[in-house]
Amino acid sequence: MDCIKAATLLKGSLWFHLFLLTICSSNLLYVISEEKLPPSPTSTSQLVSLPSSGIFEPIEISPSVLPHYPFLGKTLPPMYPAFPKTYKPVLTGKCPFNFSSISNIIEKTASDCSQLLAPLVANVICCPQFGSSLHIFQGHFTKSSDVLVLENSTADDCFSDIVEVLGSRGANSSVCSFQSSNLTGGSCPVKDVNTFERTVNTSKLLNACSVIDHLKECCRSVCQPAIAEAAFQISSLASNSDNIHVLNDCKGVVYSWLSRKLPSEAADSAFRLLAACKVNKVCPLEFKQPVEVIKACRNLGAPSPLCCSSLNSYIAGVQRQMLITNQQAIICASVFGSMLRKGGVLTDVYELCDVDLKDFSLQAYGEEGCLLRSMPADVVYDNSSGFSFTCDLSDNIAAPWPSSSSMASFSLCAPEMSLPALPTSQTEYPGCNGFLLDVLIFMFVLFIVPLND
Repeated sequence: MDCIKAATLLKGSLWFHLFLLTICSSNLLYVISEEKLPPSPTSTSQLVSLPSSGIFEPIEISPSVLPHYPFLGKTLPPMYPAFPKTYKPVLTGKCPFNFSSISNIIEKTASDCSQLLAPLVANVICCPQFGSSLHIFQGHFTKSSDVLVLENSTADDCFSDIVEVLGSRGANSSVCSFQSSNLTGGSCPVKDVNTFERTVNTSKLLNACSVIDHLKECCRSVCQPAIAEAAFQISSLASNSDNIHVLNDCKGVVYSWLSRKLPSEAADSAFRLLAACKVNKVCPLEFKQPVEVIKACRNLGAPSPLCCSSLNSYIAGVQRQMLITNQQAIICASVFGSMLRKGGVLTDVYELCDVDLKDFSLQAYGEEGCLLRSMPADVVYDNSSGFSFTCDLSDNIAAPWPSSSSMASFSLCAPEMSLPALPTSQTEYPGCNGFLLDVLIFMFVLFIVPLND
């Protein structure tokens, strides 16, 4: 009977019927749709309210991070999907550029920065892709000229148009810190092609970044040092070349030159990988001082319900911030563990309380954590199935407990460091007969808007 009810809710496409068949063949899992008004968030930091139990219960997202729907006061149909609105962009008319020439990059960026998911994937997916799209736009815009950057006024207009074009496709690029000044070259002393190519060994730069080894670049870099060397060479022409801001501005000029020389897809792949190398070196989560955890877990010699309850409660608050990668989770677990050790917690409470790496990332159903792959990933949008991406871990890997309270020498590339094995296979959702966890975000979108009474 429950499967018949689910069929009534999910009918409408072959995909839905296949999904229904999977559900019904997996121990008759239940699909439940709640009808209630969207809750009023107590603060903008409360992005996600995780369900307390149940596999397919709806995940509630604060309306502060959702696109506005003018008819929320009316009764919505059951399981209304919160797909982002699209509209015809209103451009400034002052940016002489045909955006259709990089339409594939624009569409990819709009999908990766969807209004619905942008706050949750900003660090790993959205902002790296948005940054890559700006580099590619800059290279294409200046391709027919002898300069590598945009004038300030043109940069303002073009940046506004880029944001408008992305917004018209349902994207939210405001979660990223990029500005129109990123297109101008800033304080870099070299902004024209001739001076750049006289100063830089362009053959070496192009050879290093044309084809990047995705498995080696982050730890045995080839393209990154080539870009850094080129940026240093052109920045050295400035009187204050030691200024880190000058060097960073010159890196933007190097990216622009590469975007002129490489096909859009190749440039995007390279820039995304370089961004992944950078973001995977840092834990993006914010940790408040774990005073209560330290108080409950100090001087432990055996499992303690009070300690584990306090620890799990603290981590539950942290994991709501965003989705992170498997490598970021290793660093985050070590950072938090170091904070606990510094507070006097010397026992491995991760092991005592069964804390896994995935516990540091957003939990989909209150039970299923998702760690994104360390390699660049994208959000895929489909008119029928909604948004999807693939989680990387296929089993529960214990969070590593740090050997000391210091993180000064921590490195994922150190050969002497023993890291938990990261599986190469994609995660499959348990109980769905092999259905990839790409369905996670479909269910996420499907239940995302609470319904009225």
